[in-house]
Amino acid sequence: MGSDGILKNKRRRIKELKNVTKRQRLDPKLFKRLPAEIQKDTSLLKYWRSRYRLFKKYDQGIKLDSESWYSATPEVISRMIAERCTCDLIIDGFCGAGSNSIQFALTSKKVIAIDIDPIKIELAQNNAKVYGVSDRIEFIIGDYYALAPTLKADVVFLAPPWGGPKYSQKTTFNIDDIMPSNGGGKHLYELTRQITKNIAFFLPKNIEHKQCISLAGPGNLAEIESNYLNNRLNSKTLYYGDLISIKDK
Repeated sequence: MGSDGILKNKRRRIKELKNVTKRQRLDPKLFKRLPAEIQKDTSLLKYWRSRYRLFKKYDQGIKLDSESWYSATPEVISRMIAERCTCDLIIDGFCGAGSNSIQFALTSKKVIAIDIDPIKIELAQNNAKVYGVSDRIEFIIGDYYALAPTLKADVVFLAPPWGGPKYSQKTTFNIDDIMPSNGGGKHLYELTRQITKNIAFFLPKNIEHKQCISLAGPGNLAEIESNYLNNRLNSKTLYYGDLISIKDK
């Protein structure tokens, strides 16, 4: 085995040891009540401890998978975005477990929630029922990139995967680090621009501002909103088109 393989095995053993240590610290009765995905990976415990920030109705039947624990938008932030995006028809291009789609359904007339992962759609449908908004959301299992040319809406909300929790370790997050195998964030924006000019782009807190502003194109504006959770910067939302709240007079 080469040095790279030895190093990887060592890191894996360290991670496994840390997980065992966390399990030992937990009350056995509490551990048995944890969701299966967290029992399997206790590194998700920090997200579980913030479960009511993700979904205030968590105890009423909310379901998440491992990825959703760290990718769901905290409810206070998703509600604020939804209020700004109020319209007749909004598309959530990467709906995940439904944290944003649910809030959109509370402020807009109709929501189209898309995700390529059938499991995410199943979770989102369940969670929408918990919030009583299923009748206002059309769920679609599909690839947003393939569907985009056929879609029409007043507003499109984009919250694509950021590549997992390690995104925060970067000093600056490049717009083309967004789904690079699909052409990056610039391509995603340009594809969405064919649907509507009214776009809300949910991005990491360390996103490079100039790149985001340049997406709007010459002579057009972009607005950057910093999202805070418990007085700490959590993320940023880029608004384009008529979603911009402050216009140059």
